[in-house]
Amino acid sequence: MHITLAIMDINGRSKAQAGSDGELNLVYRGEYEAGDCIRLTVSEPGYLLLAFDAAIAPSLLFMREREYSYPLPLGQQGQTISPVAFAGQIHRLFAREASHEEIVTRRNLAFNPLDTAANNALYPHASANVETRGEAAFAARNAIDGEKANTDHGKWPFTSWGINQDPQAELTIDFGREVSIDELKLYLRADFPHDAWWKQASVTFSDGSTEQLELGKSGSAQRFAVKPRRIEWLKLHDLIKADDPSPFPALTQFEAWGTEAMLAPIESQP
Repeated sequence: MHITLAIMDINGRSKAQAGSDGELNLVYRGEYEAGDCIRLTVSEPGYLLLAFDAAIAPSLLFMREREYSYPLPLGQQGQTISPVAFAGQIHRLFAREASHEEIVTRRNLAFNPLDTAANNALYPHASANVETRGEAAFAARNAIDGEKANTDHGKWPFTSWGINQDPQAELTIDFGREVSIDELKLYLRADFPHDAWWKQASVTFSDGSTEQLELGKSGSAQRFAVKPRRIEWLKLHDLIKADDPSPFPALTQFEAWGTEAMLAPIESQP
């Protein structure tokens, strides 16, 4: 796989670029400016290990298309990431084609710290029918970015998916290909007493099946073993708030554990 990374300015001009087969580092000397984006191009779809900044954890992601543009989260959008990310005068970006051993490992398939609202190329991708005030600190993408600090709310590291007090709120995670899921983990936001919590939620999968989850007042991981199933997406919905004066339940992190579907035994399917 040939991989190219480029820093593009608001007018589409390249400020720095590097390309290589299989693996590359791009070092950019200069301060990022409003409107800059990172453009990732690959010769064919596949699995990549990516780190667009030294302050963001590397992630194993599935590139379904041949190009992905990542608008740099500066200004208000920067509330969702570490204040040292994308800051300063020198930046190191890394991309590598994932190895077979990395691809086949059981892992959290819902992890993507590089997701954006407009993402339709680099999976997984999170979206929702409602987000609190449309603010970046409460966007759907925060539920899959790997950040689990949940004893406060607002900017990093306490970002979350906020539902704007809407009981009809739904969160969808699209994996971009077929995967096999066997466990779910939810981290509810736990800024008590500011926050409330959900006592129950449902998860519907792309195969038409649904799991009902019983939740508690906890900031720790709430784990749910589920019958292994091959799916392309899942939806969290029917969020039932506990009887609590606070109107603010929220989700800090959603994890979906499993493997690539090609590894799942046929007999494990519903």
